[in-house]
Amino acid sequence: MLKIKKKLFFITFLALTISLFIGVYSYNIPSVMKSSYKDFLVRLNSGKISDVYIESSSNIKYTLKNGKKYSTSNPNTNTFKEELLIKDINVHEGTYSSSNLSNMIISVLLILGVGLLAYRYIKSKSKLKSSSLFKEATAPNINFDDVAGNIETKESLRELVDFLKTPEKYKKFNARQPKGVILYGPPGTGKTLMAKALASEANVPFYSTSGSDFVQMYAGVGASRIRDLFKKARENEKAVIFIDEVDAIGKKRAASPDSSNDERDQTLNALLTEMSGFKSCDNIIVLAATNRLDSLDEALLRPGRFDRHIEVSLPDINARESILRLHCTDKPLSNDVDIRKLAEMTVYFSGAKLENLVNEAAILAAKNNKELIEQFDFEKAYEIVLAGFEKKDRSYIKENDRRITAYHEAGHALVSRLLLPNVKVKKVSIIPSTKGAGGYTLNIHPNSLYHTKISLINNIKVSLAGRAAEDIIFGSDNITTGAEGDIKHATNILLSMIKHYGMFESMGMLNYEMIEGASQKVLDLSNYNITLYYNEVLTLLQENKATLDKIADALLEKEYLEEDELSILVS
Repeated sequence: MLKIKKKLFFITFLALTISLFIGVYSYNIPSVMKSSYKDFLVRLNSGKISDVYIESSSNIKYTLKNGKKYSTSNPNTNTFKEELLIKDINVHEGTYSSSNLSNMIISVLLILGVGLLAYRYIKSKSKLKSSSLFKEATAPNINFDDVAGNIETKESLRELVDFLKTPEKYKKFNARQPKGVILYGPPGTGKTLMAKALASEANVPFYSTSGSDFVQMYAGVGASRIRDLFKKARENEKAVIFIDEVDAIGKKRAASPDSSNDERDQTLNALLTEMSGFKSCDNIIVLAATNRLDSLDEALLRPGRFDRHIEVSLPDINARESILRLHCTDKPLSNDVDIRKLAEMTVYFSGAKLENLVNEAAILAAKNNKELIEQFDFEKAYEIVLAGFEKKDRSYIKENDRRITAYHEAGHALVSRLLLPNVKVKKVSIIPSTKGAGGYTLNIHPNSLYHTKISLINNIKVSLAGRAAEDIIFGSDNITTGAEGDIKHATNILLSMIKHYGMFESMGMLNYEMIEGASQKVLDLSNYNITLYYNEVLTLLQENKATLDKIADALLEKEYLEEDELSILVS
């Protein structure tokens, strides 16, 4: 910061000095006054003129011996120059503008000087920012035991720690240390935490940055920063470089030159060069994190650059329990808190989301002046994380809107209980939330490695059940916009079944994601099946209309139903 202030002071001082010099110089240049040709002749004959400047056919300028300058009309006679020379007067043709030329030269030099200084300032600022971005940071006091879940990922990274600690053990077998490791998986699964634990366990300098830090509008800046980063890392005997969001610079390069991004390509090329065999990086391990492994350039993923691709997946039930216990270690818990039950509830929660759940529960307990965090606080926090806070003021909601919401959510809950018996319907509510929902149904799905075709179809039907209930009770002309999110969810599942999973015989076992654009065949089949499933849901709800009415009436009376209350109504 001090260096930047000094440079700013120097640039400002230099610019003011040059401006002052030009101002003084311009002030000292005598101004040119007009005179009549008669006065010119008088001064010529009296010997007062020292120089005459013949610049154009219309005007001449002359200088008196006292330094004053005048301009007058040009007589345009053939003997004019000869008469002047006879009187020992210096005659100049087209040279009087030399003073103006000097001014122009000085102005150009001033512009060039300021431009050069600005360029050097931007360049030096970029370098200073680059060095601050990659400032060596000591990894937090964290180890792999402090990172819950992802056992396989930790085992893979422990090998790298062993490489850094005892490289001679591997040199005995002429084994090459992996140059780079890509950690990929959904957001919030702990990729950055894993990288920090690796550096801390190995006790080596840790350089952490983000791919977006290399994306600049100035050509060459990103590539320069890559080189600076590796240069700084090489100053140490061993080091770990961590690049988060590597897809910001490592996306697949465009096949068409017209659609390429030159700056991003230069940055990617610099990274490829630094990680290739042309540069010695034997003591440096590069870790990168991304949510989209499929979007990265193949040259980046090849062996010799990022040798290992390690998935950091969403935690399973045992991992979720470990993560919850880890985050609850320093929090006062009541004896009624069931961590295992919380782990069962939080299917598809990432590590970051689990941490947020524990934090929300702690906030609720503190807000209510409790001594300990109770199970109720966790369950309330669970609803907040998924659906948002309940709106306190509901006086603006019309009774007809409450009735629509009640039947909509009753449709979801009933069809879920009928078609997905393994899915727990934890809570059904018609209380609006801060996330924009008029009501919500909280389903807890079982842990499973795979989804069957029938389970996906039934999930689509559950999503369509809210709209179907509206259709049955209020008529097709009175269906509402409340099913927007449901339709989006159902469409996403169906398109995945058609385009990714090859679950329909008429489409064959092709991955249509690899075929650019959705073909008319895909659209026709999607529309056909969504209509088919919708009609089946209509039939199912009509057959169980009495139960649908009971659930809706209970919701209108109580505003929400817990799992056991719903079970009594459906049985």
